[in-house]
Amino acid sequence: MSESNLKAAITRLLPARFRRATAVVPVVRLSGTIGAVTPLRPGLSLAGVARLLDKAFATKNAKAVALVINSPGGSPVQSRQIYLRIRQLAAEKKLPVFVFVEDVAASGGYMIACAGDEIFVDPSSIVGSIGVVGGTFGFQELIKKIGVERRLYTAGEHKAMLDPFLPENADDVARLKSLQREIHAIFINLVKESRGARLKGAEDVLFSGEYWAGEKSIALGLSDAIGDLRSVLRARYGDKVQMPVIAQPSGMLSGLLGRKSGAGSQLSLDGFSGLPEQLISALETRALWSKYGF
Repeated sequence: MSESNLKAAITRLLPARFRRATAVVPVVRLSGTIGAVTPLRPGLSLAGVARLLDKAFATKNAKAVALVINSPGGSPVQSRQIYLRIRQLAAEKKLPVFVFVEDVAASGGYMIACAGDEIFVDPSSIVGSIGVVGGTFGFQELIKKIGVERRLYTAGEHKAMLDPFLPENADDVARLKSLQREIHAIFINLVKESRGARLKGAEDVLFSGEYWAGEKSIALGLSDAIGDLRSVLRARYGDKVQMPVIAQPSGMLSGLLGRKSGAGSQLSLDGFSGLPEQLISALETRALWSKYGF
């Protein structure tokens, strides 16, 4: 057998994604609330997805990287950290990034979506919510009714700011709103830098915290086109394009090590001592999704 025939025979035995002529676009799913990490309810964080992103951008013969996003938002810090890591890797590897929105890419979820060179949506996808929200409860009247006396000791004038067991203080609210405006400005600048001239709506509309369905998000320049992962990538790279999903390791060992989808978590009996906190986290997560009708 000649050398060329031998090479051809060996090539045919290789998985399709390792053949030079085959385009490969690795796929990473980023799904869930951002930064909401408890032992029983892992969310998205940079620590949890960094390895997946590194692996995707290092894939042999990769022509691009595809991100499938389904997130109602969460931590602005983790959202921006994930966004930055994606853009850094895209620049290092000189690979385009395609984002495909499923149900929701809102708030921090949309911030991550802005890491894509192009954003594709379904007509029923929810996109936007470029704003900052914070909330708490007021229990001061409740504890009076049940005869509980609040005793709080602090060093620092504003250390007990927004304590839910104390009456609301107008100065504290003003400070919180000032902080929210700072974070909102960071979010707005990120969207402007990422989307640039594609943004078509008025700023007081785009950055009001409102959100829209797929077609309207395209009209406003927040997204680029209607499209699904398989159709778009086959149109770009041919019917034989390979789309390997880059996922966390599965199985008993990885489960014991806490390697779950989204962010890492360590499952142990100690986690059950924090069930009240986990219940609150679950309620907050449910509230984030329900805000967008899910």
